[in-house]
Amino acid sequence: MKKLFIVFLLTSLSIVGYGQRNNQVDKEKLEAARVAFITNRLSLSPDQAAKFWPLYNEYQEKRNAMTREMRQISKKGEEEITNEEAEELIEKRFKLQENLLVAEKNFTRKIASNLSAIHALKLEEINRDFTRHIYRMHRKQRESKSESSNN
Repeated sequence: MKKLFIVFLLTSLSIVGYGQRNNQVDKEKLEAARVAFITNRLSLSPDQAAKFWPLYNEYQEKRNAMTREMRQISKKGEEEITNEEAEELIEKRFKLQENLLVAEKNFTRKIASNLSAIHALKLEEINRDFTRHIYRMHRKQRESKSESSNN
């Protein structure tokens, strides 16, 4: 129960910070809320968390770099390009997607071997739950702002 309260508090603080920055995400608060949420939902002990978070952060850095590259490819596709250039961009995107899958497999295997397969399996859904939670809180905050400005 205490962990749940901490998660709720950190998540609430991240959303309040989010709203106070004119729709700019306060990345530190958001990441603190993510850490609390995932740690709580996976029921990680301090020893497990010490093993988990370096692996998670390393994977997220790799994943973010690859998704940035894919966005750059998509932007190039919006420009006037030749058919050959489009084919090259498609191949680059496929290679990035393959690399992304390899990185995810390696990360999942590391989590399964360092913690457990159950933790590895639950993690994807927990990440989606966190994202949904943030979106819901943001939507409620926007709705309450629009209601207060209409009054």
